[in-house]
Amino acid sequence: MSREDPAWLSLLGLCQRANQLTTGEELVLKEVRERALALVLLSADASAGTKKKVLDKCGYYQIPVYVTSDRRTLGRAIGKAERVVIGVRSEGFAKKLATLLSQ
Repeated sequence: MSREDPAWLSLLGLCQRANQLTTGEELVLKEVRERALALVLLSADASAGTKKKVLDKCGYYQIPVYVTSDRRTLGRAIGKAERVVIGVRSEGFAKKLATLLSQ
């Protein structure tokens, strides 16, 4: 990551190293149903079907969702290939991410 990257991307990398992330649409939706996630990040370039599914499910279970940059940026932040949906399990990390994303 470069110095120009927002602070939330660095924090997302820290969440990955702390093993507090779930990635992939099906795994994230499964953990949403189990109420195991504190926050969900959705890439802005996700398909319309994926966006609807994730937003509806998170809305029903009252889990906050933030639509963020593109899938390539999300994947790079956690040291993986492109990622469309990322779930954050830790309440602490989720609160800090929400604060940084709301700025």
